[in-house]
Amino acid sequence: MTEPTPARILDAAMVAFGTRGFEATSLDDLAGDLSLRKQTILYWYPSKDALLEAVVDRCAQEVSTRLLRGLEGASDGFGRVEAMVRVMFRLAARHPSMLGFLRETTRLGPPASTRLLDQLGPLIDRASDFLQAEMDAGRMQRRDPRVLLLAAYSMVTGLATEVEVLRAFGEEPTLRSLVHRRDELLDVLRAALEPWPVPR
Repeated sequence: MTEPTPARILDAAMVAFGTRGFEATSLDDLAGDLSLRKQTILYWYPSKDALLEAVVDRCAQEVSTRLLRGLEGASDGFGRVEAMVRVMFRLAARHPSMLGFLRETTRLGPPASTRLLDQLGPLIDRASDFLQAEMDAGRMQRRDPRVLLLAAYSMVTGLATEVEVLRAFGEEPTLRSLVHRRDELLDVLRAALEPWPVPR
């Protein structure tokens, strides 16, 4: 079954904005990618900025849904942190343009980045509250939960999307290297969060 035209436009825009960049992608380019007329895109999304807003909304919804689904079966404590990291790296493996789009939205700044943060805000608050509760209970080392989340997000998007930087460090972006980077990040987070053993 063929995907409806508005959804096809959003999918193609996310890929183009996430790989080429928002400024470097014209509506004419996008129309050519889709074998549509530019006027068809403008019928559904009256401007390039309106299209960007719609892609932000769709991407935020997709990321939120995947993270919440990934947390359903996760164990408590560090298991929930691990589940979130695994979801994001799975997203990087299966839909790299989505993480590329998230990175591009952050780079663009307001109003696009503000819109994204507004959409992901409830999820960020929930994750921050969980981390704070784990720290208060002594199951995790004390850190600033929001700084920790920002650092983890930056590391995930950087490790998953900065292909040229990875190549400069001598690492080719393969599925195996992606799994290796995920496991290394989990080790870093585990070392930062798991409580120190109590001396006897």
